[in-house]
Amino acid sequence: MLVGLIVFLMLIARFYQRFSRERTLYQLYVIPMLLFGVQAVRQTKIANDGIGHALAALAGLILLALSLLLYRRMTVERQ
Repeated sequence: MLVGLIVFLMLIARFYQRFSRERTLYQLYVIPMLLFGVQAVRQTKIANDGIGHALAALAGLILLALSLLLYRRMTVERQ
Protein backbone atom coordinates (compact mmCIF):
# COMPACT_ATOMS: atom_id res chain seq x y z
CA MET A 1 0.00 0.00 0.00
CA LEU A 2 2.78 2.42 0.89
CA VAL A 3 4.64 1.87 -2.36
CA GLY A 4 1.38 2.39 -4.24
CA LEU A 5 0.91 5.75 -2.52
CA ILE A 6 4.48 6.81 -3.28
CA VAL A 7 4.11 5.76 -6.93
CA PHE A 8 0.87 7.76 -7.13
CA LEU A 9 2.64 10.86 -5.77
CA MET A 10 5.51 10.27 -8.17
CA LEU A 11 3.12 10.12 -11.13
CA ILE A 12 1.42 13.33 -10.02
CA ALA A 13 4.81 15.05 -9.74
CA ARG A 14 5.87 13.77 -13.17
CA PHE A 15 2.60 14.86 -14.77
CA TYR A 16 2.89 18.31 -13.22
CA GLN A 17 6.50 18.68 -14.34
CA ARG A 18 5.69 17.72 -17.91
CA PHE A 19 2.86 20.19 -18.32
CA SER A 20 3.99 23.13 -16.19
CA ARG A 21 7.71 22.95 -17.04
CA GLU A 22 8.58 23.35 -13.35
CA ARG A 23 11.06 20.95 -11.75
CA THR A 24 9.39 18.65 -9.22
CA LEU A 25 12.26 16.16 -8.70
CA TYR A 26 9.91 13.22 -9.24
CA GLN A 27 12.88 10.87 -9.75
CA LEU A 28 13.77 11.19 -6.06
CA TYR A 29 10.57 9.40 -5.01
CA VAL A 30 12.45 6.16 -5.69
CA ILE A 31 14.67 6.77 -2.63
CA PRO A 32 11.87 6.41 -0.03
CA MET A 33 10.58 3.34 -1.84
CA LEU A 34 13.99 1.69 -1.63
CA LEU A 35 14.51 2.70 2.01
CA PHE A 36 11.08 1.40 3.03
CA GLY A 37 11.82 -1.84 1.14
CA VAL A 38 15.15 -2.35 2.90
CA GLN A 39 13.50 -1.54 6.23
CA ALA A 40 10.73 -4.08 5.60
CA VAL A 41 13.25 -6.82 4.80
CA ARG A 42 15.27 -5.98 7.93
CA GLN A 43 12.14 -6.02 10.10
CA THR A 44 11.23 -9.53 8.93
CA LYS A 45 14.65 -10.85 9.91
CA ILE A 46 15.27 -8.85 13.08
CA ALA A 47 12.21 -8.05 15.20
CA ASN A 48 13.46 -5.02 17.15
CA ASP A 49 16.01 -3.39 14.89
CA GLY A 50 17.30 0.12 15.49
CA ILE A 51 18.72 0.44 11.99
CA GLY A 52 15.38 -0.59 10.53
CA HIS A 53 13.62 2.08 12.55
CA ALA A 54 16.20 4.65 11.44
CA LEU A 55 15.69 3.66 7.79
CA ALA A 56 11.93 4.04 8.14
CA ALA A 57 12.35 7.44 9.80
CA LEU A 58 14.76 8.61 7.10
CA ALA A 59 12.44 7.40 4.34
CA GLY A 60 9.52 9.16 6.00
CA LEU A 61 11.43 12.42 6.30
CA ILE A 62 12.52 12.29 2.65
CA LEU A 63 8.97 11.51 1.56
CA LEU A 64 7.65 14.37 3.70
CA ALA A 65 10.16 16.79 2.19
CA LEU A 66 9.34 15.70 -1.36
CA SER A 67 5.61 15.95 -0.71
CA LEU A 68 5.96 19.44 0.74
CA LEU A 69 8.11 20.49 -2.23
CA LEU A 70 5.46 19.23 -4.62
CA TYR A 71 2.72 20.97 -2.65
CA ARG A 72 4.61 24.27 -2.71
CA ARG A 73 5.30 24.01 -6.43
CA MET A 74 1.68 23.25 -7.22
CA THR A 75 0.02 25.80 -4.95
CA VAL A 76 2.10 28.45 -3.20
CA GLU A 77 4.57 29.23 -5.97
CA ARG A 78 1.86 29.41 -8.63
CA GLN A 79 0.50 32.72 -7.31
